[in-house]
Amino acid sequence: MKLWGGRFTKETNQLVHNFNASLSFDRKFYRQDIQGSIAHVTMLAKQQILTDEERDEIIKGLNSILADIDNGTLDLDNSEHEDIHSFVEAHLIERIGNTGKKLHTGRSRNDQVALDMKLYTRDELHEVDELLRDLLETLLKIMEENTETYMPGFTHLQKAQPITLAHHMGAYFEMFYRDRQRISDILKRMNTSPIGSGALAGTTYPLDREYTASLLSFDRATLNSMDSVADRDYLIEMLSAFSTIMMHLSRFCEEFIIWNSNEYRFIELDDAYSTGSSIMPQKKNPDIAELVRGKTGRVYGALISLLTTMKGLPLAYNKDMQEDKEFTFDAIDTTKGCIKLFTGMLATTHFNKDVMLESAKNGFTNATDVADYLVNHGVPFRDAHGIVGQLVLMCIEKDISLDNLSLEEYKAVCPAFEEDIYEAISIRTCVEKRVTIGAPGKEAMDKVIAIYKSYLN
Repeated sequence: MKLWGGRFTKETNQLVHNFNASLSFDRKFYRQDIQGSIAHVTMLAKQQILTDEERDEIIKGLNSILADIDNGTLDLDNSEHEDIHSFVEAHLIERIGNTGKKLHTGRSRNDQVALDMKLYTRDELHEVDELLRDLLETLLKIMEENTETYMPGFTHLQKAQPITLAHHMGAYFEMFYRDRQRISDILKRMNTSPIGSGALAGTTYPLDREYTASLLSFDRATLNSMDSVADRDYLIEMLSAFSTIMMHLSRFCEEFIIWNSNEYRFIELDDAYSTGSSIMPQKKNPDIAELVRGKTGRVYGALISLLTTMKGLPLAYNKDMQEDKEFTFDAIDTTKGCIKLFTGMLATTHFNKDVMLESAKNGFTNATDVADYLVNHGVPFRDAHGIVGQLVLMCIEKDISLDNLSLEEYKAVCPAFEEDIYEAISIRTCVEKRVTIGAPGKEAMDKVIAIYKSYLN
């Protein structure tokens, strides 16, 4: 069954039909299509465009189709229908007869597909938000357990200053927290109902679009029928937000891949989230982290594809817009899968705390604190900077850390050093004296953790 054809004298060429058809992918929102149709006919009956009996008959038929698709009785795989809309309508007419032909009164496929896509996107955004929440809870648990797990912080992939594992995880908490904010913003902005806009110019039927919007939990009806059927901004925003989520996951994965290497040994990945080599029996590969990093490009590609599709389209609806679905569906599935897998990998990772501590000690991460020590003993900072540079060079030549220099060696470079230098530059002291909000010291971290716990509760 086609939803059009009265002015045509030939059957559609089969290749044209196959090229034009979208059921193979828009079948994903069969549930939303039926949900929207039930709301539409409920409104039509309220406006006395349909009788209550017709409404009830149509809704009963639609619910039977939904149940049969859910339980597999009705097969979406081997259908010749053009799209999910014609599939549902054809089966409705088959089940209830001529009354089913009244389903489409006062609407077009243009506003119907716009509605279905919004409903589907809204549902998926809520699911992604919940997955991000799970990830944040996992991060917070690691933070609570590691406020005194010392490790090096890096710039340019070189050891810079000592921090804690809790502080490092907190940086990613902030990223994924912002991701949830972006999703919340998109949900607020997109929550307007396009149904009732018709093909582009509304309809002559006395529809109550605000009532339909309320039935579908939208904030209001859209205010311009042309924009209603031509708008894909919310998809672009969603794909942009998903690209940012994937970028954050990819950065995290990059660090885990490095930390998992033999050279770092900061972490041990759980066997359930690792794979081996077909030829090298000693290997334990971080494949999940690598795949998440790799799949980021797929989501980026979906964003660029939709931007490219939309950039040259005149108002209102154009068939090009059908291209919004396949890569959007793929991006949704990819993002959800990556968040879920990464959260599982993170939750089961073992952190080698002793290795992290030794790495912080042996990387001159306390060099800045040596300079601060000298400043507090009356040495100008620029002079202190040069003095510490000499001390670091001495340590490199001796293959020791700043903690291992003797007091005599310190004094030979600068007489301002005293016995208290060792306590002043211990890794613990270097971290714990950083107490400003956002810093890695335990006092500051406890405050931040309390804020995060309050947010998640």
